[in-house]
Amino acid sequence: MAGTAAGTTTAGDAGAAYGGGGGAPAGPARAALLAAVRGFAVALTALPASVVLLVCTLVSVALIPLGVGVLTTPSVLALVRAHARARRALAARWAGVRIPEAYRPPPADARGGLVGRAERCAHLLKDPATWRDVLWLLTDPSAGFLTALAPALVLAYGVEGLVLAAGLWRAFDGGADPYWYAFVPVDGLGTGMAAGGLGLVLLAVGLRFGPVLLRGHFTLTKALLGRPPEAELHERIDRLTETRHDAVDASATELRRIERDLHDGAQARLVAMGMDLGTIEALVEKDPARAKALLAKAREDSAAALAELRDLVRGIHPPVLAERGLGDAVRALALRLPLPAEVTVDLPGRVEPPVESAAYFAVSEVLTNVVKHARADRVWIDVRYTGVMLSVTVTDDGIGGAGAGAAGGGSGLGGVERRLGAFDGVLAVSSPVGGPTVVTMEIPCVSS
Repeated sequence: MAGTAAGTTTAGDAGAAYGGGGGAPAGPARAALLAAVRGFAVALTALPASVVLLVCTLVSVALIPLGVGVLTTPSVLALVRAHARARRALAARWAGVRIPEAYRPPPADARGGLVGRAERCAHLLKDPATWRDVLWLLTDPSAGFLTALAPALVLAYGVEGLVLAAGLWRAFDGGADPYWYAFVPVDGLGTGMAAGGLGLVLLAVGLRFGPVLLRGHFTLTKALLGRPPEAELHERIDRLTETRHDAVDASATELRRIERDLHDGAQARLVAMGMDLGTIEALVEKDPARAKALLAKAREDSAAALAELRDLVRGIHPPVLAERGLGDAVRALALRLPLPAEVTVDLPGRVEPPVESAAYFAVSEVLTNVVKHARADRVWIDVRYTGVMLSVTVTDDGIGGAGAGAAGGGSGLGGVERRLGAFDGVLAVSSPVGGPTVVTMEIPCVSS
């Protein structure tokens, strides 16, 4: 199910791992040294691996006209993608930089043998992501190598300045020409101390910005391997087209439900009441007692029809939602639950009515799902606005397993996802077996 997750590592988690794990944040010196070691390790692998894969890729593609490249190119590009995936994993784990993949899926009707190999080769060569990988291989041994090595180089160069200040500059200049340390010609005690001062500055920069320098390497990698803006735009257009169709289908379904409820409920009662009133008109003089009984029945039917109409209106747009907003409407939902519920609301104002309505009915569906399937003893509902996003979290202490089949609607969450998708919202589910279940719904919106 799109947008559904069950235990996702966030960028903050990756940053924590980069800084030294899930405990207290690592000190600047330790973080800088760790960045230097990691950058040095990346540089050592970037140069040979990327050069070898680049050469193999170019040779394999050049041999395609001879037929040999058709057989070798898919395997070579598979290694290239594995190398790129490894760098993506390091970027996320060491610097919190997420680099999404944008490879086209293989054809569903792929064949085997030489024909299938040729089709696979053509499919890979037509994929723009393949040529972004090749461009990255071309850049990785040069700019990628230098940016990965930068944290270690800055620290090492700073330490060299301190070594020169300690009087060891004589071992560098060979007793003849001055030894140039950056822009400082070291040929005596004074210039050695100047080199030491510059070394302290570089050391301070390395200790303070070492992790930032390593992140710069992975940011460069993301610029080469990541999806281009136009690809993200096309993906967003496709998603909006899909959600528009879902919204139209949902509106048509809702209209049919309203028509069915009116026909089977209030309309049938009103027709019966009209027939009773006709009978009363005929009996009012001949049999007053019978007419009085029918009047009482007509009054009961009118009250029942009015109640059904109120329920129908409440199903379309609850009055409490229109009058008092989403927070009080969710509290009213919680009061009708057969189990204890705790509601926390942090909303600075009202959001757009369509968003309020979508969030309300999404919460209602999730709570119905909890009552029917979760076997929970308690439920917690948190509604808050985060500045650009309306976020609703429903947590229960039930048996879990709610994520299975959600996309197909088997657990009742498929309808929630389609409802939120019409507003470019997302649904995230964390529901391990044994519980607890956490359902998070987010809708981009503006608060008034």
